[in-house]
Amino acid sequence: MSADLSLEHAPELTSRGPVLTVRDLSVVYETEHPVPAVKNANFQLGRGEILGLAGESGCGKTTLAYAINRLHQPPARISAGQVTFHDRDGQDMDLLALEDEALRRFRWSKLSMVFQGAMNALNPVRTIGDQLDDTLRAHHQSLRKAARQDRCAEVLTLVGVDPKRVRSYPHELSGGMRQRVMIAMAMLLEPQVMIMDEPTTALDVVVQRDILREIVRLKEELNFAVIFITHDLPLLLEISDRIAVMLRGEIVELDTAEALYRSASHPYTRKLLASFPSLSGGRGAFIRSGDDADFDRDNGFRDDHDFEEQP
Repeated sequence: MSADLSLEHAPELTSRGPVLTVRDLSVVYETEHPVPAVKNANFQLGRGEILGLAGESGCGKTTLAYAINRLHQPPARISAGQVTFHDRDGQDMDLLALEDEALRRFRWSKLSMVFQGAMNALNPVRTIGDQLDDTLRAHHQSLRKAARQDRCAEVLTLVGVDPKRVRSYPHELSGGMRQRVMIAMAMLLEPQVMIMDEPTTALDVVVQRDILREIVRLKEELNFAVIFITHDLPLLLEISDRIAVMLRGEIVELDTAEALYRSASHPYTRKLLASFPSLSGGRGAFIRSGDDADFDRDNGFRDDHDFEEQP
């Protein structure tokens, strides 16, 4: 696929239709010598889909995510393009045209984000419960305290954290638990889209696997869509429905995870795949089964010979 990948040539979405459409989105850093950080990005995110966004450090993944959520500060500037949110009530929202108050109401309630290094983003002098409660009060001012407490306990339970931890301070939690709290905060208002920017960075592999399993499970239970950002392409092959590969600010390839694994078309994607050692176990086994068995989401477990190693 070419660098000017268009929506018309993108692989099919889930039959449930799109929840987010990004068309020809470009971001420039207005320095003495302007730097184009994202160039003509095109993709759609399907309802209930996990879309992986892969690429090396500095390729524009986080810049693209910030542009979608309108989080950029100068010198960053969205120079062109459209970002359209397709609400489940049938309304289409032009995110780049939202005024400040409408944008504030939109964030977290419709689209939330787990930031890179999020487990260190909690306020160290306030309890977990207070920080969760702040989000609820900001968006649902009429919600009574008891109802807010119940909702906080509910989302903590969903991500595998004891609700009693609402009285804990961040330093009393492990790194994995803090990361789960940040995911709970992103889920608090039941958004339709969640952007996760390197959500398992700095966690050991066992904790990473547990959190990834939770993300997959919650996505299936609650039917929100995920944009999962990482430089770890093998990880995306395990959890994503489709994967977009970025290089120097451009989406150079967009395809299903299975097709990308078997027959990547762009030389950069093939280099990314070749840069990781071959591991036993097929796509999905690490997250969905926790063992070395070869797993396919539609057909169950398969033999190792069903996956041919990439040249």
